[in-house]
Amino acid sequence: MTDWKIQRLGNFLEYADYRTDFFNSLSRMEEQNMCTAATYKTNDFYFGRTLDYEISYGDQIVITPRNYVFDLREGGQLRNHYAMIGMACVMENYPLYYDAVNEKGLGIAGLNFVGNARYKKPVDGKDNITQFELIPWILGKCATVKEARQLLKNMNLIDTPFLPDLPVAQLHWIIADKEECITLESLEEGMKIYDNPVGVLTNNPPFNYQMFNLNNYMQLAVENRSNTFSENLQLNQYSRGMGGMGLPGDLSSQSRFVRVAFVKMNSLSGDTEDESVSQFFHILGSVDQQRGCCKLGEDKYEITLYTSCCNTDKGIYYYNTYGNHQISAVDMHKEDLDGEKLYTYAPIKGEQIRMQN
Repeated sequence: MTDWKIQRLGNFLEYADYRTDFFNSLSRMEEQNMCTAATYKTNDFYFGRTLDYEISYGDQIVITPRNYVFDLREGGQLRNHYAMIGMACVMENYPLYYDAVNEKGLGIAGLNFVGNARYKKPVDGKDNITQFELIPWILGKCATVKEARQLLKNMNLIDTPFLPDLPVAQLHWIIADKEECITLESLEEGMKIYDNPVGVLTNNPPFNYQMFNLNNYMQLAVENRSNTFSENLQLNQYSRGMGGMGLPGDLSSQSRFVRVAFVKMNSLSGDTEDESVSQFFHILGSVDQQRGCCKLGEDKYEITLYTSCCNTDKGIYYYNTYGNHQISAVDMHKEDLDGEKLYTYAPIKGEQIRMQN
């Protein structure tokens, strides 16, 4: 390995809170990582996700101001763009966003899509964008999903890694504003853009299969129902919640899609900020992963490292972590959005317990 590669890799390891397991962890992430994203609308529009894995990559809440310069791998720069806020791993002063929202209210999250994601080689005449550039490229240029659809028409998603020694994450994306939501998948047969009427995304299988699978759960209801088994049997409703019998409860990506879609589509709350944010965390809490329930071997377990909820109208990024259930927040508009340097905030860790006596 050349000296410059060693230096660059060393810089990254300094940001992340781990050492010897780094590349092994990346390989496992390609196989195992699971996440869930969702949208929610009351008076304002909310966008967020869970990130489920066994270790943290030094995640930070990152505000990218309008005049921070993104150097694009296939030439050119992204300058004078919309400001954005989200969770990222900052590597070589570059925000590798997992999820983010821009100042106009457009949100994007990338979720694992191993085995199905396919990226191409650069093509002349196309906007050749890497998977790690996709979030800032769209959020920097687009104010709405409608504008993102137009921008994506000339995009060619390429397989260039951030560093030569790092694997290219296999992802698909949920893109949403208060008016509409889409799913973006780059497959072997080409790029697909799906309307996403449920405002939910998990992992495999591809999105069109996830949507078709909801047909298998059309009998679910939020109210108890009368006996349709047989008019010749006296069957009793012995518990509340029996209308939801059959709703998946395991941690697989297909089951999480069904569960969050059902919870989100039937979710009710007040319209205040506190009520809306609280309800959003309850929605994603329905697929929270507890340590011990998803074993990866070698005494490692996948957990929900963090859950995010961004008020896209106000630019406030709420989050909690596995070790700190208190909701914390960063307001992008309290920083200089005309600046040139990143603003970073380490997640607050450790439970914040309020004693009452």
